[in-house]
Amino acid sequence: MKAKMVHECIHVLDLEASMGFYEQALGLMEVDRIEPDDGSWAIVYLGNDATDFRLELTWNRGRIEPYNNGSNDTHLAFAVDDIEAARELHAKMGCIVHENKNMGIYFIADPDGCWLEVVPH
Repeated sequence: MKAKMVHECIHVLDLEASMGFYEQALGLMEVDRIEPDDGSWAIVYLGNDATDFRLELTWNRGRIEPYNNGSNDTHLAFAVDDIEAARELHAKMGCIVHENKNMGIYFIADPDGCWLEVVPH
């Protein structure tokens, strides 16, 4: 059997804020959406042309408590082609939460507090 990783799910409180963050910070755009007619929930898949792996944002109407998407040790990593330009953008956005200069990597946090690792390509 072969298994291919296709997406990772993050539960979000504010779907539009999360979509805006992922577009600005990492260039991810909506590639698919599933939602019922009553609008009680939505699943939005984000991606780009660098990979067919998708980030699933799951939103539930009426939710007011933040989700526990795991500890910061559990994270999604993004390889970027220009780490300095990425760091500059993320610093302007104010979303850098941890840097490991010895390893040349850093972490940013999305609107729901999920840590995302940024590594050089």
